[in-house]
Amino acid sequence: QVQLVESGGGLVQAGGSLRLSCAASGSTFSNDAMGWFRRAPGKERDLVAVINRSGSSTYYADSVKGRFTISRDNAKNTAYLQMNSLTPEDSAVYLCAARRGAWAWSPSTTEYDYWGQGTQVTVSS
Repeated sequence: QVQLVESGGGLVQAGGSLRLSCAASGSTFSNDAMGWFRRAPGKERDLVAVINRSGSSTYYADSVKGRFTISRDNAKNTAYLQMNSLTPEDSAVYLCAARRGAWAWSPSTTEYDYWGQGTQVTVSS
């Protein structure tokens, strides 16, 4: 049973930073592409950033490019999302997801097999 547990969310002022973590268990983490997505109230679940199995390739939504950085530590079975220069528009539940057995990332939510419960990020103005 694959489990993904996010942490690191919270309340931060605009312009601040947060680092989210996604701890994986129950699978060979290094075999999976990973992604961060977010869901704001009344909106669909949207892509934030994705990373391939080795960490050599990443992709970002235009809205976060240059501010957010996705990374992974396969030795620790953990993926990260460093978020800088946060704005109120970044407020959402952030979820990590695993694309089981996949080398490459995908920007599509439907390509991910396992999802965490999410961590709330709230940015005040």
